[in-house]
Amino acid sequence: MQMHEQWVEVGGYKVWSKRIGQASASGRWPVVLLHGGPGVPSDYLEPLERLAESGREVILYDQLGCGRSDHPDDPALLQVNRFVEELASLRKALSLETIHLYGQSWGGMLALEVALSDAQGVNSLILSNAPSSMPLWVEETARLRQELPVEVRIRLDQHENANTTDSEEYQEAMMVFYRRHVCRLDQWPDCLMRSFSSMEADPRVYRAMCGKSEFNVTGSLRDWDRSDRLHLIQQPTLVISGQYDEATPKVAGALHQGIAHSEWELMADCSHLCHLEQTERYLERVNTFLDKVESNQPAPC
Repeated sequence: MQMHEQWVEVGGYKVWSKRIGQASASGRWPVVLLHGGPGVPSDYLEPLERLAESGREVILYDQLGCGRSDHPDDPALLQVNRFVEELASLRKALSLETIHLYGQSWGGMLALEVALSDAQGVNSLILSNAPSSMPLWVEETARLRQELPVEVRIRLDQHENANTTDSEEYQEAMMVFYRRHVCRLDQWPDCLMRSFSSMEADPRVYRAMCGKSEFNVTGSLRDWDRSDRLHLIQQPTLVISGQYDEATPKVAGALHQGIAHSEWELMADCSHLCHLEQTERYLERVNTFLDKVESNQPAPC
């Protein structure tokens, strides 16, 4: 497929983007992908580039502070509103007037913010493995933590109390949680390893917005909650989550129930990275949703 990389200037900094496929066919709209983290670059979304095979151009980019985009040392830039503005600037630079907007995890939170900002031309939302409330997310991850083996919970507690969460032993204990609730594949794909390696090399975005770990949310997203505004979203919306997802059925269900024009796909035997664990089934579900939205033109925006 045709591929084109481009750096777009946003607020004096360069943001890396990639366009996959030919310009969208008549009656089809480009799909813009928002990665998660915050601060986990878009490499791990590479399987979704295959959405371009159905005649829709796919656009992904690395948000400021991670991946191939600039990494400014200014925590004041790491605010939700700034990332909303970043997408608006990118759309303008790439002439993306009418789009489908996809967000995975934190990217889904960002997609919600974009929709609630009354951005024009966002004609559908796909919210994958995403919460509408960080307090609810924290509540559910704490519950999942209590289901871990006792010896794992003890190691987590010991290192968190000692402020040694960068230790190898703590990371090994976290891996038990990750392999249950983030990615259940025996061998993690190269695209995921590249994303994680990049975030580990510069964790400033994640730490500023979330904190030191999944269980210790102390950053600027700590109190983020849009559950009381979900009824304002008018776009047709697809919510996707996994059976073992850290975005638990309680988290995803609250998102689905709050958005009137939404469908919910709960994927069996999947966790937080459904698109890596069951790629073919995932792509089929997303394409079916996109076809349905486009067949009902004009969509609300």
